[in-house]
Amino acid sequence: MLPLPPRLVPLLLPFLLGPVLVLSAYFSQFSSLRQPDRDPCYDSAGRPIRCVPDFINAAFGKPVIASSTCGSGGKPTSFCVLANSAEGLLREKCELCDPSVAQLAHPAALLTDLNNANNLTCWVSEPTTAFPHNVSLTLSLGKKFEITYVSLHFCGRLADSLAIFKSANRGRTWTPMQFYSTECEKVYQRMKEVPISKENEQVARCTDSHILSPLSDRIAFATLEGRPSAMEFEQSPVLQDWVTATDIRVVFNRLSMDQAELYGLAESDKMAERIRRDNGSVLELSEPDRVRERYFYAMAELAVGGRCKCNGHASRCVIDRMGRYSCDCKHATTGLDCEKCRPFHFDRPWARATADDANACVACNCNLHSRKCRFNAELYRLSGYQSGGVCLNCRHNTAGRNCHYCRFGYFRDQSKPITHRKACKPCLCHPIGSLSRNCNQTSGQCICKPGVDGPTCNRCAKGFQQSLSPDTPCVRPSPPPPPNSLAKSTDTNADECEKCRASPSRLTLKKFCRRDYALKLQLISRELVEGWAKFRAQLLDEPIKDQLGTLLGAEMGRGTEISLWLPNRNLICKCPRLKVGRKYLLMARHGSFKSDAKGILKELGVEFGGKGEKSLAKPSPAIVFDRHAVVMEWADEVAERATRFAQKRHFVEKCQRIRANEEQTEERDGTETEPKLARRD
Repeated sequence: MLPLPPRLVPLLLPFLLGPVLVLSAYFSQFSSLRQPDRDPCYDSAGRPIRCVPDFINAAFGKPVIASSTCGSGGKPTSFCVLANSAEGLLREKCELCDPSVAQLAHPAALLTDLNNANNLTCWVSEPTTAFPHNVSLTLSLGKKFEITYVSLHFCGRLADSLAIFKSANRGRTWTPMQFYSTECEKVYQRMKEVPISKENEQVARCTDSHILSPLSDRIAFATLEGRPSAMEFEQSPVLQDWVTATDIRVVFNRLSMDQAELYGLAESDKMAERIRRDNGSVLELSEPDRVRERYFYAMAELAVGGRCKCNGHASRCVIDRMGRYSCDCKHATTGLDCEKCRPFHFDRPWARATADDANACVACNCNLHSRKCRFNAELYRLSGYQSGGVCLNCRHNTAGRNCHYCRFGYFRDQSKPITHRKACKPCLCHPIGSLSRNCNQTSGQCICKPGVDGPTCNRCAKGFQQSLSPDTPCVRPSPPPPPNSLAKSTDTNADECEKCRASPSRLTLKKFCRRDYALKLQLISRELVEGWAKFRAQLLDEPIKDQLGTLLGAEMGRGTEISLWLPNRNLICKCPRLKVGRKYLLMARHGSFKSDAKGILKELGVEFGGKGEKSLAKPSPAIVFDRHAVVMEWADEVAERATRFAQKRHFVEKCQRIRANEEQTEERDGTETEPKLARRD
């Protein structure tokens, strides 16, 4: 809204409220409903610009509710006024107020009809001598307006004390805008003519300027008069809120002092029986009931000048499909006051239009894959205040804040634009040969397991052959075994294998206590050495258990490489069943551990040379799998039980008793607690 300069408003109001401009305001309301030849909200190049509806009398034709109207009690009442006669005498003129007769009715609707200065139609309150005499008029504007002035045209004398209120929420709460009284402190408990600064621009003032006005039958309140930020109205949210109203209420609190004293109706409520005219003659007053007919408020017009509030995004207000008076919103805005962005236009926050920037709402960029989005303030800030829209429910297998890339399991078809419905193609990764259903967004290449090849990981790479394992579907062919070692071992048939006790399904306290140490390790590789299977392993943590300190003496810890030697017979019988790449819990007696693999294997009579010598070139810790060793596949439950057995005090004490009993049994039976490893024949 472009306000009038505050200093000019009081001077121009008498002319603005004249008959000619009143008629023009009346007809302009109908012209604002007509679609203009060119949309004022866009320039000649089609770019959005700030636009505002016409300046009108927002009160015209709107309903007014009066708390008191003459004749509303169900029977006609009379009211009397003093008027100068043709002879220059002050004479009393009385009229009848009868709501059942149109010519004699004085309803509040007359305040907002077409005003004719030569034939005033007046609303009249119910005459009464009660004090205080409070009467209110409530005007509903139908929607939010930005008010420039409120004008009151009285029939006869002005009210001495009255207040103007406004509501911006359809009458739920009320805010005072202006007080008029010759005794501000006494009537309204407010200081007279309080200075207005930028810190209190929304403060209602109290003044007696209406008594000094040259227009003896009018009161005109300019909403921006004396407000320091009035000239920067578009940059002042405080004043924009100050002038915004959906309803106006005028509350009369006291008659004109001249009128009250004339009829003896001062606050003392004492009534005189005689009054003297200005020419010296005396007027005899009637009985007290007659005096009541002279105590009332009367007004010819209630005018509210302003513009339909559209926040710079509409040039007119119309009746919408729901029968509401609302803005004809442009710039991708919506709402009764164009106070929000249309759905899917949240790429930047809503803002009021200004002369410099129309602040039109911008559609989200979802590449035609979504119809919903939301605004993210943090993304808007990070983008340099350019874009903050986040697309929702991306379709056509797309994802991202702008639906600008393919979702998991799909990749871009470079032959089609990103806006195409089929811009994303499925990866089709082989469920066994690939590590994931996802693939490269550009090439579509799936992530293959070791030894697997192809765009969809559906074949073995060169030098690999297919296996029966879904974990390692492609493996290198095994080299032929040495003729003097593995060939001799092939005589062992699977039918000759005994029940495997080296790989129990459940970890019990007895199994744990009967072993000296427990390790968590991962198998890295396997090779055949002189009739033995050598597994290269890596410790994944500190020893869970090391009862005799054997491992600590070898300075073993996380990351230490260790070799596990398994007899060929155990390998053929798959006791235990070991797989490269898996994690295991190994428990054994300390006699099976040596800090140097050569030392322990010499006890077994292994002849070194060639491949065997090369595999033992560097000293490394080694464990030979004997009848006391136990291997279990690593799992959270196994880890939890092993840790609890090793650390909980009562389990440790139980372990000590179990070991003591076992040693006594072995001593009684004549068995060795630490048996020597059997030599290979």
